[in-house]
Amino acid sequence: MSAAGDRLQDTARQAALALPDVSHGYPFTPGLDVYQVAGKVFLIVTDDPDEQIITVKCEPEHARAQVRGYASITPGRYLDKRHWISLGPGPGITERLVTDAVEDSYDLAVERLPRRDRPAAR
Repeated sequence: MSAAGDRLQDTARQAALALPDVSHGYPFTPGLDVYQVAGKVFLIVTDDPDEQIITVKCEPEHARAQVRGYASITPGRYLDKRHWISLGPGPGITERLVTDAVEDSYDLAVERLPRRDRPAAR
């Protein structure tokens, strides 16, 4: 079953908050809910009801495959198009896909942290 926009966003938020040492807020603009681990952004949820998307970090090869495989996955909005993707509601965008994308993004952010700043293993 595909995830509708609000469910897509709720799923992403829940997945992010279930991970260790996650914080979130609105550091850029009131319409972008930003999730971070040790100060590194890994998820942006757009609060605009007309544009229900999430944006996550992604390995470049995987990002290209996702963009080719799903009509509602695009290169990351407002960010480095090689390392970020945006997911919107549409065919094939399931809650599992959203959760996996958030967790993968978190893992990429954690990998880039100095060992002393990494959260405990999950």
